[in-house]
This record gives sequence, C-alpha cells and structure tokens, in this order.
Amino acid sequence: MLLHTLKQIFVRDLSKLKEEISLYNSESKIWEIDGNISNSGGNLCLHLIGNLNTYIGKDLGKIDYTRQRDLEFSLKNIPKKELLEKLDDTISRIERALDNFSENEVTQPFPYIVLGNETTIEYFLIHLATHLSYHLGQINYHRRLIDDATN
Repeated sequence: MLLHTLKQIFVRDLSKLKEEISLYNSESKIWEIDGNISNSGGNLCLHLIGNLNTYIGKDLGKIDYTRQRDLEFSLKNIPKKELLEKLDDTISRIERALDNFSENEVTQPFPYIVLGNETTIEYFLIHLATHLSYHLGQINYHRRLIDDATN
C-alpha cells in the first residue's frame, strides 16, 4: 500500500514538474536568477532529476546512473525539450524501481547513511517525496516571479 501510494506521489509531482517547466514563456528564464533567488528553476529541476535517479533508481532499483551533483547547480541553458525528456526518463526509472520492491523490503535499512543517521527505506522514500515537493514549490514560485509575461 505504501509503495503504491509513494509511486503515485512521485509520478504526480514529477508530472507537475514537467508542467511547470513547460509553462515557462521564455526558455532563457528557466535559468535566470535574481536578487535573493539563488537557484534557477532549471537547476532545481536538474537537482531533482539527479537526486531521484540516484537514490531511487540506482541505489534501490539497481538501474545504472551516474550522478554529477555539482553540475546540477552549474549547468545552464539546457533546452526545455531536453529537461522534459530527462523528467520522462526519471518517471520511468522510479516506476521500474518501485515496482520491483515489496512492502516488506521498505522496512529494511536504507543501504547508505545519507542524512547523518541510519534510516529505513520507507523513511527515506518519504523524505525524497517531501524533498521533491519542496523544490517543486520553489520552481513554481520561480516561474511566476521570473517569467512574468509583462517583464
């Protein structure tokens, strides 16, 4: 039950992230920062892609992935189309990874210490879902503040 629910939440929120990226009127605005806004919507999107592909796809699903975390915040001007393709790929990896897990397995320890303490897979999956939600909200605000059609 929990895995099914988490999978639905990940797919829902990643689909919403695709919508947010698609709604930018100007592709260049995806990468813009201003004032106290230190991360662009594009860089937050890349960060979520790297985060979820690493911890769910690679670590839990054993799906090959090489994360380059520093590039998640330094790369710029990746075409919107490419970001959307990366999000589609991420959704697919998460679905495959979570489909191969059982409810009993999520009570096991997460294979690595990531948050400073040993956690269960269940706890870490919930953490990842809230992390996605947090940055999704930031991207929504970034888009509405930076990509205002009147600018």
